[in-house]
Amino acid sequence: MPKPSTPSPIDPHSIEEPGLPKKRVRVNVAALSDRGHVRESNEDAYVVFRIGRYLERVDSNVPESELPSRYEEAGHVMVVADGLGGHEAGDVASRTALVTTLRLILRAPRWALRLDDPTTREAEIRGLLARSKTYLASIHAALREQASTDARLAGMGTTLTGAYSVGADLFVLHVGDSKAYLLRGGALAKITHDHTVAQEYADRGIISQEEVPSHHMHHVLTRAVGGPEETLEGDMHHLRVAHGDRLLLCSDGLTDLVTEDEIAAILRSFPADEAACRSLVDLTLERGGRDNVTVIVASFAMG
Repeated sequence: MPKPSTPSPIDPHSIEEPGLPKKRVRVNVAALSDRGHVRESNEDAYVVFRIGRYLERVDSNVPESELPSRYEEAGHVMVVADGLGGHEAGDVASRTALVTTLRLILRAPRWALRLDDPTTREAEIRGLLARSKTYLASIHAALREQASTDARLAGMGTTLTGAYSVGADLFVLHVGDSKAYLLRGGALAKITHDHTVAQEYADRGIISQEEVPSHHMHHVLTRAVGGPEETLEGDMHHLRVAHGDRLLLCSDGLTDLVTEDEIAAILRSFPADEAACRSLVDLTLERGGRDNVTVIVASFAMG
């Protein structure tokens, strides 16, 4: 079992918010998933959406300097889901969670694509957080309903760690033990907090944080989308990204075999997101690939 890494010096929840961005935020995203060497199928599922709106000049006699040829606003949705409940059920659970997410986004009457107007910013953020809670409740209900109609899917569920970036704002919604990290200035900070029995023991002081990765209950979830609870509470995190920041979303197939120090070293060594994903998955496979492994890496640049 890999030794746990030392705590990161960065606390993403206390990052001081800089002033509203004067320049556009550019986002590059790469993702990779692998079945691993042991599992018969890949019960992980991931998705990366780019959503936006645009205004494109078709014809005008007004100079282009006054009416640009194209203006676009966009956001990125990134989700990792790690299914559980058996061979078929886990695969169905993770895929259903992502398909339901897409349907909810498409049905939404509005998308928050700009949060930089000081007069509406706080109201827009509150609305986005409220919609996220509604989405999670709908995904949870969809999985529970599907499982109730098919005995083969009984007990299915999934983790869900999703991120939405719009401008310099990053929102992370989390249930289960898939994880989200932020790399800033070469230091890795964990954004999410695992919903497992072992982590709960650590939170209560029954065991130390260092004991969590090797504890026999570290894979037993206390929350899961589609789980037995009629209602589900997810964790929501909101932070501001800075130039050069990198976001990592991953299933526990990565973090069970690769330490946080090693993850940080790979992200520092591979500035290209595609290469970073490949290196993270390859190292997991070299260590035995006991579980499915999924990674999404996003880089943020200002200007």
